[in-house]
Amino acid sequence: MEQGTTLVTLDTASPERFVSLRRALGVSTFGINLMLLNPGERGRIHAHERQEEVYLVLEGTLTVSVEGEEQDVAAGQAIRVAPQVRRQVLNRGPGRVAVVALGSANAHVGRDGLSYGTWEETEPRPPQEIPLPEDLPASELRTA
Repeated sequence: MEQGTTLVTLDTASPERFVSLRRALGVSTFGINLMLLNPGERGRIHAHERQEEVYLVLEGTLTVSVEGEEQDVAAGQAIRVAPQVRRQVLNRGPGRVAVVALGSANAHVGRDGLSYGTWEETEPRPPQEIPLPEDLPASELRTA
């Protein structure tokens, strides 16, 4: 891998219930964890003083209880919970639930992206100044 990048594989078959991806990836500005809940398992009722959380459901249906009111979040959906709001995640079954949980207490600083039109360019520009590139031709697509 290139310097400045870290790759991890999300093992949704892991026997662990809570996998810290922040440490594995070397992330320093937000929390990121893989949570794996078997039917009937649930987390603690908790809140954060400053941190908001987003739960991205990869597999199954996560039930999120917010101040005691439950909401189902299906695979392919995400839910945000504000700081200081009590929440609990649970799996009412029937299958396993895989969730990526993201959390941060730092204020979003807005767009800080720098874009390049080609790999040869050395002077970045704001992303909105560079049009999206053309799609890959069919001859460059993987078939398997």
